[in-house]
Amino acid sequence: MSDILLVSKPIAPPWTDGSKNLVRDLARAMTRHLPIVLGARSGGFDLARGRVEPLYPAASDGFSLGASGALRVAARLASGPRADLWHFFFAPNRRSSAAARSLAALRRIRTVQTAASAPRPGEDLRSALFGDRVVVLSRRTERRFLDAGFSRTRVRRIPPAVAPLPVADANARAAARVLLGLPASAPLVLFPGDLEQGRGAALTLDAFATLPRALDAVLVIAARHKSSRAAEAERALRERADRLGLSDRVRWVGETPHIHALIAAVDVVALPTDDLIAKVDLPLVLIEAMWLGRPVVVAEGSSAADLAEADGAELCALDAEAVGAAIGQLLEGAEHARRRSEAGRRAATTRYHPDTMAGAYEALYDELTR
Repeated sequence: MSDILLVSKPIAPPWTDGSKNLVRDLARAMTRHLPIVLGARSGGFDLARGRVEPLYPAASDGFSLGASGALRVAARLASGPRADLWHFFFAPNRRSSAAARSLAALRRIRTVQTAASAPRPGEDLRSALFGDRVVVLSRRTERRFLDAGFSRTRVRRIPPAVAPLPVADANARAAARVLLGLPASAPLVLFPGDLEQGRGAALTLDAFATLPRALDAVLVIAARHKSSRAAEAERALRERADRLGLSDRVRWVGETPHIHALIAAVDVVALPTDDLIAKVDLPLVLIEAMWLGRPVVVAEGSSAADLAEADGAELCALDAEAVGAAIGQLLEGAEHARRRSEAGRRAATTRYHPDTMAGAYEALYDELTR
């Protein structure tokens, strides 16, 4: 049994950051090694096994650690209690990777690096990837790293996980619609992606415009503003909806603390996009939808296409007609939607369960610590 230091942003509420959620669920599911988690002095997270170090003064819902947080991590690694292995959960970048590589060499500690989000195009992977083992979440990113010359011994694919969620019954779904102020009976489609990254939001609007008006469906767009470009992107998308004649059929939810209720309330969750750079490489919101029994639509060529294995999600071409057809088939075909929902739930309980993820990581820890 080894001590594994999980190096990340503060693991504490709010649980609005995918990489934080991965660390939380991994630490809670580990059974053979002891996790050491970097938490906040404000608390909000505890472990039955292992320990939480209150390294940070407060929790954060930001998407970057910041200069002060980075200094705290560097000091902890340089002079803090020794662990048997360091496991990093940061988006790969040259500066933080150089620091982690140097500190690991200084203290002679083996490392695992999880690339929770795919590196941006043009990133120098040789500089950004430093771990003795580099974990990717999707087949697409795995192929990218292998094509860049990294060995299969060094690069491992371990899909992410989401803690079990109950299937939402009709009463729960109705209550969720009331809570969120959504139409009581209209078919609802949820787009839970970024507005300023990729063309998924615009494509979903275009696809929605191809649905028969008789369906009386409503598109719900729930997106957190992650950058200074988000407000302008939303303005442009609202104008696009106006031009498409969809203004009365689109609800702009923005960020919500009731994301599970929102997923439960809708009939289809669609995230067809060519770019998931700013999200967890296999978006956790889609796995949450699978747990909750909601059918999911993803696009060919994106990292999220992995979710379609074993019929876990509806896979379609990345164009408006194909996406519209996939959504329409799920809205109009109750039996098809039921089968897709059940297959997605089965995939969540096997491939994307925390126990499955933890087992794969602990096998990796065995390799590096024995």
